[in-house]
Amino acid sequence: MKIETGKGTIPLVVLLAVWSVSAISSLPGLAVSPILGDLNGIFPKATDLEIQMLTSLPSLLIIPFVLLSGKLSEGPGKLRTLTVGLVLFFLSGAACLFARSMTGLIVISCLLGVGAGMVIPFSTGLVVDYFTGDYRIRQLGYSSSINNLTLVLATIVTGYLADVEWHLPFLVYTLPGISLALSLFLRRQPAAAEPEQSAQLRHKSIDRRKLAELMGLYFFITYTVLVVTFYTAFLVDDYKIASSFSGVLISLFFLAIMLPGLFIDRIIRRLRRNLNFVSLLLICAGLLCCGIFRDRTMLAAGCLLAGLGYGAMQPIIYDKAATIAPPRSATLALSFVMSVNYLAVMVCPFLVDLFRHMTGTHSDRFPFLFNAALAAVAAVLIWFRRENFTLGLDESYYKN
Repeated sequence: MKIETGKGTIPLVVLLAVWSVSAISSLPGLAVSPILGDLNGIFPKATDLEIQMLTSLPSLLIIPFVLLSGKLSEGPGKLRTLTVGLVLFFLSGAACLFARSMTGLIVISCLLGVGAGMVIPFSTGLVVDYFTGDYRIRQLGYSSSINNLTLVLATIVTGYLADVEWHLPFLVYTLPGISLALSLFLRRQPAAAEPEQSAQLRHKSIDRRKLAELMGLYFFITYTVLVVTFYTAFLVDDYKIASSFSGVLISLFFLAIMLPGLFIDRIIRRLRRNLNFVSLLLICAGLLCCGIFRDRTMLAAGCLLAGLGYGAMQPIIYDKAATIAPPRSATLALSFVMSVNYLAVMVCPFLVDLFRHMTGTHSDRFPFLFNAALAAVAAVLIWFRRENFTLGLDESYYKN
């Protein structure tokens, strides 16, 4: 079976190899989450600092290695960089299964963060390499959907495995072994050159101004919706709802992020230059539902709306990042954009605490209501700047 790319065709197995890299890019941190509450029992001598290091250090290491991998991708050894990252990701994940001390688990998790950081830029970079035009935006949508679907399924699986034995959740970190095996087919079928009409060929280097704007927009929308994952549990507790319902809401949120990617080309044709405006309105409405209503149905609707808005914007930001760079630098441009996702994850709690301190409130509703207000302001700005490259959507996306 041959898959159309806009540059020709590729075998189905090559597409599966590309998708497999997209599937594993959200795995870091998943195995630790279900056992965080049990770590003091698993390692009685572990300090609070060590537990914090286990969760924060790997995420911190991801950012520089995402950028390093992006830079290395400009050279001739792009697939070698991917292979090294996959090997390190897989081996460190397997080593977690045999960890017997907190120090050992921290060291191994840091190596896993390094490997994951080297792989992450290729989750979209390979799509950009192999596809172009409408085929690229469609595949970036699929890539985003696969990423979030894997996140939901892996979260469910790790939660179940944690109830059996605390080492077992780390099995999800062995999935890069599948990508490693499939990467052999990427070597056999290199990506074709960009066609002459490609927007990328108009650039000799990355457009830094547009890159900075895309990074700012991606950071903003990621920070805005992250309150769903960080603060839903507190909100559910404040509303006197069973704590298990917060897991349902977060799963719904990630499933909603997945859905627009499956139909991104149709969404673009329907909303055209209003896509970002409508997406911000959905995020705003979703956060307001969570912050205002105590009803389970409205909370679920809020998480779904916020996820849909974010999921519609994500693949388009990736595609724009690719178009502002020449082909050899596309993965580097994407690495900068993707790095701010992890930056937003790290700083979100600190920003929320800062805004709480400035407003003098400790309400569990505050993160949702405040970020809803930020999204509303951004939506108004986007309405008046729909012709802007970053904030709008030009006709090249929907003229066909």
